[in-house]
Amino acid sequence: MARIDLFEMERMQSLYWHRVEYDLSESGVVPMTLRELLGADADALLEAPLGYPLSEGAEETRAAVATWYPGATAEHVTLCNGGSEANLLVLWTLLEPGDRLAFMVPNYLQGWGLGRHFGTATDTFGLRREGDRWALDLEALERAVTARTKVVMVCNPNNPTGAVLTEAEMEAVIEVAERVGAWIVADEIYRGAELEGEAVSPTFWGRAERVVVTSGLSKAFGMPGLRSGWIVAPPELIREIWVRHDYTTLTPSAISDRITGVALRPEVRERVLARTRGIVRANLPVLAGWAGELGRVSFLPPVAGAIAYLAYDPPIEARDLAERLRLEQSVLVVPADMFGVRERAFRVGFGYDPEYLRKGLERIGLVLRELG
Repeated sequence: MARIDLFEMERMQSLYWHRVEYDLSESGVVPMTLRELLGADADALLEAPLGYPLSEGAEETRAAVATWYPGATAEHVTLCNGGSEANLLVLWTLLEPGDRLAFMVPNYLQGWGLGRHFGTATDTFGLRREGDRWALDLEALERAVTARTKVVMVCNPNNPTGAVLTEAEMEAVIEVAERVGAWIVADEIYRGAELEGEAVSPTFWGRAERVVVTSGLSKAFGMPGLRSGWIVAPPELIREIWVRHDYTTLTPSAISDRITGVALRPEVRERVLARTRGIVRANLPVLAGWAGELGRVSFLPPVAGAIAYLAYDPPIEARDLAERLRLEQSVLVVPADMFGVRERAFRVGFGYDPEYLRKGLERIGLVLRELG
């Protein structure tokens, strides 16, 4: 049987999210409906033929995606089934035996496991708490990137912290990657869900020649059920990715292809992301108020995304706490070690109904108070 690490977070969520009363492990926002996105045009979908779309996605759709990335064209974009397939195809294409992946933590650990599967090893570099923000650990980055590093992978905005790299930190990633001739793969699926201001988080796209961006409609766009993802990369790399895509899902869904083309039109995109920002900005105070009143948890406010990474005081391992919350309170959260770090912390999502969030948090508070 082929060697690959167990993707613990996804296994846990797949097993339990539908068996608990309060699933706070989710990292997106209240999903949009077709009617909400398309309005009166939703009925036109009933006439859409359910044949095979183009393997790479319709040119109109790819052109719409490209508008979100300065200097990109349809030739720089290929569609796939979710951001997860995008990450899989990119790392499968770039990594060979003997290569090493430098990987940001804490993080969604798909890339960590794939680096160990397609390459020889995954080396990590971290974010660290620095004042009122999460900062890139530059010394750890320098140690993680060596002559054998083929890919440097970041998640920006970050999952689970909601942190966003500064311009200087992004330049540091580019500089260290270029020094060894490595590719940068930036998972930017939370871009667009900012908690303050009107500016969208900066993209890595266009900052260097060897840059790949992966993203999709699941998080900031509130459409996870479409399983629509995309890759933005130099055209020659896109062609190599197609070779692997022919071995996986062949094409995007015909419906997802069509809806993605609508959602990424600039005027529609801004309306969709404004909805997301409204949700996360209304819900974050619920989480902050609960944490302040409880006094046993703390977190650095996220900059983007519907997720917060909470440190807690009671002396119990994160995985043990998460299991106790699930069994005793029917609440699902994601413990820190499922993001590649060992510390007393867990992630909660706050992008759903505020009352649902309050009730789930109250149950977490009951256990933390018991633990003292």
